[in-house]
Amino acid sequence: MSPQQAMQIAVQRVPGQIIHYGMDMENGTLVYEIFILTSQNKIYKVEVNPNTGAIRKIEEENDSD
Repeated sequence: MSPQQAMQIAVQRVPGQIIHYGMDMENGTLVYEIFILTSQNKIYKVEVNPNTGAIRKIEEENDSD
């Protein structure tokens, strides 16, 4: 699966503007990390499995950490 396909999957679940994406290891599994800025000015990180296209996790990022 290409990064573009993973981004399409992510914005279907969390509508907004993609501001960054990359790859990361999560528990020994490679995932795409896609950061989306929503119309409410919140940033969400969506993790997509690059092999299956399944969304592994969606979490809101906040500036306090």
